[in-house]
Amino acid sequence: MIHPDDSLVTDRLSLRRFTLADLDLLDRLATDPRVMEFLGGVKDRAATESMLRVRILEYYDRHPGLGIWATVERATGECVGFHVLNHIQGETDIQVGYALFADAWGNGYATEMTMGLLRYGFGTLQLPVIAAITNLANTPSQQVLLKAGLRRNGERVFAHPAYADQGPMAWFEADRDAWPHS
Repeated sequence: MIHPDDSLVTDRLSLRRFTLADLDLLDRLATDPRVMEFLGGVKDRAATESMLRVRILEYYDRHPGLGIWATVERATGECVGFHVLNHIQGETDIQVGYALFADAWGNGYATEMTMGLLRYGFGTLQLPVIAAITNLANTPSQQVLLKAGLRRNGERVFAHPAYADQGPMAWFEADRDAWPHS
């Protein structure tokens, strides 16, 4: 996914790059309190547009192969949310993560594409370690990360404003050489 037309495909899903035309889609995701409960809270349109421009679009050029991508259901072509393989803000660690529309919850999409991104990160990018963080109360996402083969490795507090208000976060890691699904 280094080039703009690259995609990552799993059995039921594919990833594609976001474009400016996706602002309405991201805004719908970022204004849903169920989706944003553990992602720093609901965002207004200006914050979502800033995230799209800086954290997503500019990030593609600054960090080839990494990013935040739209997660698309292959059977319908419908975007069900996004998946990430990028730097934890303010850190050097590379994280895997996701946010899905509430109507896509419970279908195994989070686990399926998280595993796809781990394979891509370890195989194509040759990353030695991939981390993940979740809010301590977000036990469903913690279960997804465990199913995908990451291991819980305590808690961490982050100074970056994107995470600081959330207090300690559950910390997960997977090592390329020890990942059970390689």
